[in-house]
Amino acid sequence: MRRSPRFSLLSAALLLAVAAPVIHAAELPAPVDQPYPGTLTLAVDLSGAPKKIFRIAETIPVTPGPLTLYYPKWIPGEHAPSGPIQNVTGLVIKANGKQLAWRRDLREMYALHLDVPAGVSQLDLSFQFLSPGDGGEFGASASSTPNLVDVEFNQTAFYPAGHYTRQITIAPSVTLPAGWKFGTALEIASQSGDTTTFKPVTFNNLVDSPLIAGKHFNRVDLDPGAKVPVHLNVVGDGADDVKLTDKQLAGQRAVVQQTLKLFGAHHYGHYDFLLTLSDHTGHFGLEHHQSSDDRLPANFFTDDTMHKLAASLMPHEFVHSWNGKFRRPADLWTPTFMEPMQDDLLWVYEGLTDYWCGVLTARAGLWSPAEYRDSIASIAAAMSHRTGRSWRSLQDTADAAPLTYFGGGGWINWRRGTDFYPEGQLLWLDVDTKIRELSHGKHSLDDFAKAFYGMDNGSYVTRTYTFDDVVNTLNQVQPFDWASFLRQRLDYVGTELPEHGIERSGWKLVYTDQPNAMDKAMEKVRHGVNLAYSMGLSVGSSGRIFDVQWDGPAFKAGLVPGLTVVAVNGKEFSADALKDAVTAAKGGTAPIELLVKNEDAYSTYRVDYHGGLKYPHLVRSTGKDLFDAIAAPRK
Repeated sequence: MRRSPRFSLLSAALLLAVAAPVIHAAELPAPVDQPYPGTLTLAVDLSGAPKKIFRIAETIPVTPGPLTLYYPKWIPGEHAPSGPIQNVTGLVIKANGKQLAWRRDLREMYALHLDVPAGVSQLDLSFQFLSPGDGGEFGASASSTPNLVDVEFNQTAFYPAGHYTRQITIAPSVTLPAGWKFGTALEIASQSGDTTTFKPVTFNNLVDSPLIAGKHFNRVDLDPGAKVPVHLNVVGDGADDVKLTDKQLAGQRAVVQQTLKLFGAHHYGHYDFLLTLSDHTGHFGLEHHQSSDDRLPANFFTDDTMHKLAASLMPHEFVHSWNGKFRRPADLWTPTFMEPMQDDLLWVYEGLTDYWCGVLTARAGLWSPAEYRDSIASIAAAMSHRTGRSWRSLQDTADAAPLTYFGGGGWINWRRGTDFYPEGQLLWLDVDTKIRELSHGKHSLDDFAKAFYGMDNGSYVTRTYTFDDVVNTLNQVQPFDWASFLRQRLDYVGTELPEHGIERSGWKLVYTDQPNAMDKAMEKVRHGVNLAYSMGLSVGSSGRIFDVQWDGPAFKAGLVPGLTVVAVNGKEFSADALKDAVTAAKGGTAPIELLVKNEDAYSTYRVDYHGGLKYPHLVRSTGKDLFDAIAAPRK
């Protein structure tokens, strides 16, 4: 159909109104440490959260001329450029009611360029954040159900380039589905109906202050009578899921007390644990300065086995308020969320935190001393069988964190993943026991905790540190060549586990045919079986192979991750059937025969292994038992 000249001219005029002027990509402005003029506002409408749609309205004070807007890219605690910008849709930017053109930077996908017309003092942004469904990691994982929502505010806001985020002030508000309650470290300014307006905060503190909300909500005081309050906020898909027993509440309160005694100071004005319990969201923990985003299965409080397995998550994230938020590696501090974060000291940031989370879980009574030792035994066995140690150092697992967090599945023993967490526990156990040995029991890593994190009580202004700062403080606690001690372990490439804290603690790692308490709990929860230390593979309840030990018996038989075991020695697969076959083959010569499915093809594999089942345990060796001293509650 031929268009009339009038129609063509009108269409062209409308097109120019939206598209002009043409925006060209520009150099990204360097940030300055000066206040951004005016206050941004942010209104997050979560009434559509049950359908995984967040609707956002944002205003940004501006002056005429070229402007660059950023969407948060490098998310603190995720240690990678993981801001979920792919879930931002429907972005419309208006000035004085007219839609403006914008263009994405061709080299930096998290930057948008536009020209602010003369006479304009404010931009009005509207867009949606489509909350993820299945899959993904951290903020890119599922975070809402029909009954609850978990909001990370980095998902919901753009900010102007050219200023430190601590110099940009924003006033946020949230609208919830009717009747839902919420928890957050943000402070309330006012409430009207289902909308809550919070006090203005700096942009970096907004990103550092997530919010959880839900139909089923529980809030408990973890430090009654304290001048600096600590609360646990829980949302769940079921009313019974959010309730704690008296024993569980006592354990969580003990975590707070034992942590405060460890560090001798706090670095928050108040603290809120934000715990989401659901089988339909991602499961992880993410640290924040005055709160933590903790997401666990729905039965965390209702199933003793699950509670035991996941008991250390909240202590881990709480420790991060000191280690990672208040004291932070210098290479992980950035003025905005655009500059790359360098992860070389994650073995301190995460590894030391993981060591203390295990210690504090035991000191708080959430684990018995035996369960704490079982946890260390399981870690030591896994790290002893990291075949990738022959080519990849512990230091490289930290350096490459943006890859190791989001790498592919399978071959975890050969690839090495985020090993700075579990091996970090062994590294710092090595340090702790060495301090105790050198000082004849007069000093310990607890003294390092107070010296390194115990200053500026009440302040949550970040203080950065370097490798040399860590070494110097260790030397203040106990003189020694700590730089060489750490580097020998961090840079080691070979077949042996380089840490020796278990032996120095008066214990040794052995293997028996019975799982320890923690491994038994893991098998029960996952309904699978870990035979990494025997025939060299781990398998899920469906028969799918999770991992295969590189150059182990299963590997030599031709098995790889991703295949599915259908039958064992002619019988239908089950975890028990596979364990029975390993037991029956002990001391014999006949191989273990597996019928395996690879997509739609079936093959038979014969595993030549005859050593029986092997599960890790710690047993007493010689010398003083340091584990008792490490795990004992502080008075």
